[in-house]
Amino acid sequence: MIYHIAAFFIGFCLDQIIGDPWNIPHPIRLIGNLISFLDKTLLGKTEGKKRNNRSEFVRGVFLCIIVTMLTVVVTLGLMRGVYAIHPYVGIALEAVLTCYILAAKSLRVESMKVYYALRDKTIEDARYAVSMIVGRDTANLDEKGIERAVVETIAENTSDGVIAPLIYTFIGGPVLGFLYKSINTMDSMVGYHNDRYEYFGRAAAKLDDVVNYIPARISALLMILGAFLGGKSFSGKDAFRIFKRDRYNHKSPNSAQTESACAGALSLQLAGDAYYFGKLVKKPFIGDPVREIELDDIKRACTLMYITAYLCLCMLLAIGFLAWFLIK
Repeated sequence: MIYHIAAFFIGFCLDQIIGDPWNIPHPIRLIGNLISFLDKTLLGKTEGKKRNNRSEFVRGVFLCIIVTMLTVVVTLGLMRGVYAIHPYVGIALEAVLTCYILAAKSLRVESMKVYYALRDKTIEDARYAVSMIVGRDTANLDEKGIERAVVETIAENTSDGVIAPLIYTFIGGPVLGFLYKSINTMDSMVGYHNDRYEYFGRAAAKLDDVVNYIPARISALLMILGAFLGGKSFSGKDAFRIFKRDRYNHKSPNSAQTESACAGALSLQLAGDAYYFGKLVKKPFIGDPVREIELDDIKRACTLMYITAYLCLCMLLAIGFLAWFLIK
């Protein structure tokens, strides 16, 4: 267990320092390539074809089974192999894989690309940058719309990209961490309510809801605590109030958990109607319009994300060391 705790902590630190090294092959991209291949193989072209909703749903279930099983088998075999060579080799690889699983620094880097584009008054660059991290249509977003989209994405991905991977990796190492990431990646690629993926992507979307149910609520509670500890830029009291009131103001049972906490912490109103694939999607607001959103809210949201991550790390390490001492 102590090897796992050490690798877990080193992996967290590596993510804080280097993030995702894009110049070398990334396991999540490999999983994404597998999903794309299976998407083309199992679903294929849908334009002009007669559709069978039940068949497409079943094929989507097979997608989930194949991707998750391959992810577990490959990761488990790799981890057992390297630990058999030497524990220190195992720790080193586990730390690197943990770094790959986490996304705190990459979330901040991609969000700050939007920040710098808006600061330099290049709206088209900002629209392109925000399109890389959100699922909505961005071509017609104004400056405030871009800022709001980024803050919402940081809030939601504090759970999906940081806290949930931390929790699963702590519990089951890279095997469970990559299993979670494979499910999350499937949801981000095929879990859409559109003509192509309405039935094929339903299993992936529901599976993602299940695995994120508890982590999303832990993330929100840690974010509220972070708002209390984060200084005058945040309101812990309002974070808790808005969380209690608006945490279900979303079609997903999980997305509004951290969005509501973040909206309250920053005294902002988030969410509302947005366009996806050219169609207007009606969504309720989250939070109160106490003040207008501003550019520096992107920085504030990133800071709150980091505070939340550090609180989660401390919580998990405390649990880990307590368990280690009890079983010694």
